[in-house]
Amino acid sequence: MKIFDIDSPFMRALTKIADLMILNVTTILFCIPSLFVSYAILMVYLDEGTISLFVVLIAALLSCPVGAALTGMHYVLLKMVRDEESYIIKSFWKSFRENFKQATALWYIVLFVAFIIIGDFWFLTHAAVNMPLIYRYLLLAITIALFVFGQYIFPLQSKFVNPVRKTLKNSILMSILALPRSLAMLAISIMVLVLIYFFEGQMVPVILIIGLSGPGYLKALLYNSLFKRFEPEDDTAGLSEEEELNRAIQRMDETDETNSNEQ
Repeated sequence: MKIFDIDSPFMRALTKIADLMILNVTTILFCIPSLFVSYAILMVYLDEGTISLFVVLIAALLSCPVGAALTGMHYVLLKMVRDEESYIIKSFWKSFRENFKQATALWYIVLFVAFIIIGDFWFLTHAAVNMPLIYRYLLLAITIALFVFGQYIFPLQSKFVNPVRKTLKNSILMSILALPRSLAMLAISIMVLVLIYFFEGQMVPVILIIGLSGPGYLKALLYNSLFKRFEPEDDTAGLSEEEELNRAIQRMDETDETNSNEQ
């Protein structure tokens, strides 16, 4: 097989990279207002040491499409990982529209929790009385745990139909059931943050081209097989996706109980 044949591994890889670039740019377009305002707020804070609550509320309002955009991105990424034929922008927009309301609610929950965590770190840093070091370590551990849980929120929203509460619960459940994969996903995110920290402005073009979809694709490779365990089998025809997920969770719980009894 020639390297430039349309079905050659090289050409398939190039096609996938091109699709990831298109998906990344599409996702970023919906995140630009939020990214721009967040950067402006950071600059103001570094310059003046304080931020107006009104400005924070405006930033939160402008970030409204981010949750649906991340959901749409993960919807397309899962299709790419499974080599399912789809049009990038059309599939993205389909998921964006269908999940907008619920993904936005999830996004604001994530923002609220992030705001509390950032506020806690700020308090520990600027407190008039020196706080014991254990509080910093405890807050850091909580932050890492919440981030690990949060990695599954928008992928789950893109694949399964559940209430907001159920999606949050299942994200925690999945992160624990597949802890090694969850930690691998965390490592991917940390790697990206480290690159941004050390290379700063040099990473901006990379982020714009493939900075979201690239790491997201690597994560999709990890959670793909996990999601398949929660998808319908032959005896689940006609069930809703929520019922399918609940039945899969029940089967896994029964398996765990059986293993415990055998031990």
